[in-house]
Amino acid sequence: MTTAAAVCAAGLAIAASSCKEQAAETGAADSAAVAPKSYPLDVCLVSGEELGSMGEPVSLIHDGQEIKFCCDSCEPKFRKDPAKYLSKLEAP
Repeated sequence: MTTAAAVCAAGLAIAASSCKEQAAETGAADSAAVAPKSYPLDVCLVSGEELGSMGEPVSLIHDGQEIKFCCDSCEPKFRKDPAKYLSKLEAP
């Protein structure tokens, strides 16, 4: 094996180990087995715009809950203060 190939193989082994550790720390391995709660609204959680009115909705999973936005610019607003927006999902 050449020196370059050995360095490459060692780097891949370290990267794979790091990814496994990070997944374990964040619970990513466990969250993959549990389906997230579906998004109950027909509107963007941030802007209130109808989903699909600005193109394909953007979605993410936050603490086991699917969240949908009307556009890319709403996601950073949600990430800045999730509690403010998540209260909209609670029953009145």
